[in-house]
Amino acid sequence: MDLFEYQARDMFEKHGVPVLAGIVADTPEEARAAAEKLGGVTVVKAQVKTGGRGKAGGVKVAKTPEDAEAAAEAILGLDIKGHVVKRVMVAAGADIKEEFYFSVLLDRANRSYLALCSYEGGMEIEQLAEERPEALARVEVDPGRGIDLDKAREIAVEAKFPTELVEKVAPVFVTLYDVYVKEDATLVEVNPLVLTGAGDIVALDGKVSLDENASFRQADHAALEDKDSTDPLEAKAKEHDLNYVKLDGEVGIIGNGAGLVMSTLDVVAYAGEAHGGVKPANFLDIGGGASAEVMAAGLDVILGDEQVKSVFVNVFGGITACDAVANGIVKALEILGDTATKPLVVRLDGNNVEEGRRILADANHPLVTIASSMDEGADKAAELAAK
Repeated sequence: MDLFEYQARDMFEKHGVPVLAGIVADTPEEARAAAEKLGGVTVVKAQVKTGGRGKAGGVKVAKTPEDAEAAAEAILGLDIKGHVVKRVMVAAGADIKEEFYFSVLLDRANRSYLALCSYEGGMEIEQLAEERPEALARVEVDPGRGIDLDKAREIAVEAKFPTELVEKVAPVFVTLYDVYVKEDATLVEVNPLVLTGAGDIVALDGKVSLDENASFRQADHAALEDKDSTDPLEAKAKEHDLNYVKLDGEVGIIGNGAGLVMSTLDVVAYAGEAHGGVKPANFLDIGGGASAEVMAAGLDVILGDEQVKSVFVNVFGGITACDAVANGIVKALEILGDTATKPLVVRLDGNNVEEGRRILADANHPLVTIASSMDEGADKAAELAAK
């Protein structure tokens, strides 16, 4: 889960990272009131989860509260790389002397953490890495040791900080790493981290990505979710602990196991070429269990997608045998009742497959078609969707 800048700022402040005051505003009038409260020069910043805000006109300096109101009026509703601005943050102005860059992130390839740091900040890090890679230090961070003061000094030296600044920035690196660990983040980034005219180190902008797998021990993270931008079907699936991703197609997919579901998407897409270009409508992995309740929840989500014209249930019986899956499908259709109106193609294979197919055949539900193979099932589901 990616955070908005104002959420990252608040998180930084909670852990002791030096930040400037900031107040969120949803209207130009609120922006003016925020600027009046902060006093002095302020900066009105679009709150969207993408970079390039400044170039797109989403960051404006305001010398007066009236300027802040006008800036907010210009920024709110702005489209920045497909993200429409619905909120701004009015931040206190800073006397910037120098700008730096720092981040710590999960390095999946090396199964470690990685600190990226540069004495040159304020520009897009991708551009710096491409044009002047020598200016960006890449320092591996042992998760067992983390970033203490000695490691922080090593990072600063690698990033070519002058000696007199190493001792200033190192404690901030340590605190930012605390945010990374204590909040179960996969990314903590500051660009720019600045040296002010008064000699202080301040995080002016922050990006934080949180590991949703750690939500069980981070109860307060639920309040940070941007529910307005969450697809309602994905939200419903999340309520039932279903692994669901909406796609732009017509054949709903239910399977057990991510590998099987991914394969099913490919097979359906291939079969759909012969039926007018029909495509998969979703990824939905119900996992190892296929109880009536789980199956009903999955079908409820998929059938709630207006684009879906047919559903392909592709299950390999392992720990959960095919007869249990078949019973789950039959009972799920009973639970859904009249809300189930779209045809289902069911392919079962694996443990107790014959019994599972018998159960479906005996139920003789008018919406259910039994397929003997994945290819047959995909083709039938695509055909039904095309009709």
